[in-house]
Amino acid sequence: MQAVLATALGAVLERHLDLVAPAQLGLWTMRGLAVLEPALQTELQSNTLLLSAPDRLLSARPMPSLPANGPPEAAAPALAAALAAMFDAAWRASPAIREAGPERMLRSGFEELFNHLDPYSRYMTPQEATAARARRVGQTGLGLRLATGPGAAVVIASLTPDSPAAEAGLRLGDRVLAVDGTPLSSRDLAAAAALLEGPIGTEVALRIQRGRRRFNAYLLRSTVPPETVHARRQEEILWLRLDGFSNATDTRLAEVLQDSFQDTVPRGVVLDLRGNRGGLLGQAVAVASAFLADGVVTRTSGRHPDAARTYISAGPDLARGVPLVVLVDGRTASAAEIVAAALSDRGRGVIVGSATTGKGLIQAVVPLPNGGELLVTWSRVLAPRGWPIQGLGVLPAVCTSLGAEAVAAALAQLRRGEAPMGRVLARLRTARAPVPGSEVTALRSACPPAEGRPADLAVAQTLIEQAAAYDTAARP
Repeated sequence: MQAVLATALGAVLERHLDLVAPAQLGLWTMRGLAVLEPALQTELQSNTLLLSAPDRLLSARPMPSLPANGPPEAAAPALAAALAAMFDAAWRASPAIREAGPERMLRSGFEELFNHLDPYSRYMTPQEATAARARRVGQTGLGLRLATGPGAAVVIASLTPDSPAAEAGLRLGDRVLAVDGTPLSSRDLAAAAALLEGPIGTEVALRIQRGRRRFNAYLLRSTVPPETVHARRQEEILWLRLDGFSNATDTRLAEVLQDSFQDTVPRGVVLDLRGNRGGLLGQAVAVASAFLADGVVTRTSGRHPDAARTYISAGPDLARGVPLVVLVDGRTASAAEIVAAALSDRGRGVIVGSATTGKGLIQAVVPLPNGGELLVTWSRVLAPRGWPIQGLGVLPAVCTSLGAEAVAAALAQLRRGEAPMGRVLARLRTARAPVPGSEVTALRSACPPAEGRPADLAVAQTLIEQAAAYDTAARP
């Protein structure tokens, strides 16, 4: 347990967006045990952590301070040692704690800790981490996914129809013994996944066991990504809907745009991101780049030096500068918000809909000695103009969540050359992290989050048809 605590707390001290004193981290972690045993009380007095039962003091441990010279994570070993001793004292004193077991103790401690830090950092037990790693092991080039099966075997957990794996006759539950002669181990599914990866068009040999029969299956790697880009052309408007961001979304979008602009150039493009919960950050940058010339798409910032990055669009604008309307709603999140924020801040597109989710934090995955994982929020996403997406979300230039009368009034303002959300958007773009909760509430109340509605489509078409209204709405 001490090794898990040391690794986890070291990661928090080193990487988390906010630097918190070790004593405070220790207090929050120990107070998580009260979920399992309400009779236990933890207090911090004069930098000493006190664990008490109703009738006596169980443990008192001095808390380390942040080092005056050196990295903050240097305090983790001493903090972990103190907490491990206090966990042991709680274990010996409480039948409820012993019944819950060590894993529940860790989980309860970490849950209380992260309740005080941010909404997305969390601890995954070894079982949860194994399942998460299996979900991440999606070999799109072969159309199969590996997981741990009975007896710690590596088995095929899912198959994509018409994929190389399916065409080779592989079945769900088949045991995969080796890849290109290298034996597989369920203890490291990530390593197994790496063996399956390779350039498109190359062959991979799988040693398969089905019942008592063993045989070789030879698969040719190809691209089998989920279809995330849906396109239709109607009344000379190109309507694009993105369901998510897979590793092929940018390629597919580029193909659609190039095909659509090859002969007759459409009057405008509508990019529908409603309900899009996000995906790969790199794909978000690439999708935004498809509509942008050179310049900043997004930035990330954090306390750790490696968290500060700038993502640049390479250009050219594949939509050739035609009017672009981006539809969003309250379910638009994460990578989809990055796209919308970039197109809005750069003045390339008009956002229509409602306030989006406001998920603008990035987590690092930290493996733990017990096989679990820690997701630690270590950077925040910033729009090109520097405002944070987290909490605020993306606000539209034309709000549709306030009803039909408000939509009609907004369009009338645009026709007069007035931007109905202009002041709100100007205020949004001056926001800097951390944004006070009162300011977040005030900004988002201007256009409350809601699910997409038919009015979104009608507004998009109106803006493309009415150049003056579009130009007013598109002003960054």
